[in-house]
Amino acid sequence: MQQRKRINREHAPGKENEKGQGKMKTSLLLLAALTFLLAGCSSADNQNDSAANKASSSNSSNTEARNNSSASNRGEATTNSSSNDRADSSVSEEPAHDTDDSPIDKDETTPPGSQYDDSQAGQLTAGESDDLTSWKEWVRLLNSGEGRELQSYWSVFPQNRLEVVVTGGGKPVSDAEVSLVDDDGDTVWESRTNIDGEASAYAGLFDEQQNQERYGVIIRSGNQEKQYENVQIPRGSALRVDLNEQVKPSLGVDLMLVVDTTGSMQDELDFLKSELKDVVARVLKNNGQQLDIQVSTNFYRDRSDKYLVKDYPFTKDIDTAVKQISQQEAAGGGDFPEAVDEALENAIDDHKWSGDARARLLFLVLDAPPHHERKVTKRIHELMESAAAEGIRIIPIASSGVDVQTEYLMRFMATATGGTYLFLTDHSGIGNDHMEPAVGEYEVKRLNDLLVEVISRYTSE
Repeated sequence: MQQRKRINREHAPGKENEKGQGKMKTSLLLLAALTFLLAGCSSADNQNDSAANKASSSNSSNTEARNNSSASNRGEATTNSSSNDRADSSVSEEPAHDTDDSPIDKDETTPPGSQYDDSQAGQLTAGESDDLTSWKEWVRLLNSGEGRELQSYWSVFPQNRLEVVVTGGGKPVSDAEVSLVDDDGDTVWESRTNIDGEASAYAGLFDEQQNQERYGVIIRSGNQEKQYENVQIPRGSALRVDLNEQVKPSLGVDLMLVVDTTGSMQDELDFLKSELKDVVARVLKNNGQQLDIQVSTNFYRDRSDKYLVKDYPFTKDIDTAVKQISQQEAAGGGDFPEAVDEALENAIDDHKWSGDARARLLFLVLDAPPHHERKVTKRIHELMESAAAEGIRIIPIASSGVDVQTEYLMRFMATATGGTYLFLTDHSGIGNDHMEPAVGEYEVKRLNDLLVEVISRYTSE
């Protein structure tokens, strides 16, 4: 794999220009909510509860891509308060607040920008687009006028994808290494399988002109290895590989939180107090897996702000992570794009991720894209490649302010690394307007429900 030139993370001098009132409020909410969710995971581990069920400058000039797409390409929401296949979602015997399990009614929501009710948890609403499991729909969108323009905009071309499913003795093998090799013997893509033994490998992800159609594939897990030659990409079906021996998944889980801290967020921090207690109570009751969880919290702004990246190492002390979030303030970031590339470089390269883990999840909470510059785009490509090779799954959480360019880049990141795309919706009536994503029909869920569901999906056997 290509070695990247490391960036200078010295604090950048300059004024801290306040953004608009709505900038990044809900985004940091999500980060802290997720951290308390993890606190619940850790506590449940210690108590040995029952196992959980699996359950811009460029903005204005590129708005035409969104406007030219048909209305059917934008999302169409269905509402539900929880996942049908999730375990009992009731809170612990002494919840911090009463929770309302009634379905979300999008016709009765208050207008965007309303204040929260700190006596009621579970107010934020969100949706998900897992494009890897809806690949045909994703490719159909990529082949639309909007999709073709946004692929060229970010120089990402995902159609040449190989799906790989690895088992050992008939059981899924997690964290197996998958390598794609070209005719010259060079490795062109590396990834790792998830808890279900699934991985994706891409040929020419950043090169629209690549024309090789067949590749070698190497699968490794421990001392087991299998090689395949002349594998066509794209392929009509998944490449299914069965190793000789079962492989017991690791108990290790790395959870990293990376958040844009530009703008104002105090109202959402206050709202967070009610939301977090609900999430913790839910996870304490439902998640009894014996997992070895470590958490890292990281924050970033932009080039002319007080700091670029403020990072903290992985810790198994969840209380420490919670304190780190509570000490943050949102400010700066006068223009629309932010230092997303610097934040990801630090997150992926400057932290001690577990060498052996059943899941490495990086939640990227943001409302703005990186700067649209050639060197920044190249760096983003390299970071996507590195994350995939290390088994770090990027899971963006898009807040208010995200535009169509940002949406596509986040979905590119998620699919390249084996993650999924989450986004806040207007159904809660909290915060600023949220752009309707181009995901077709989706189910609206309470944010706390969705966070519990996503973490369980990547960690539960």
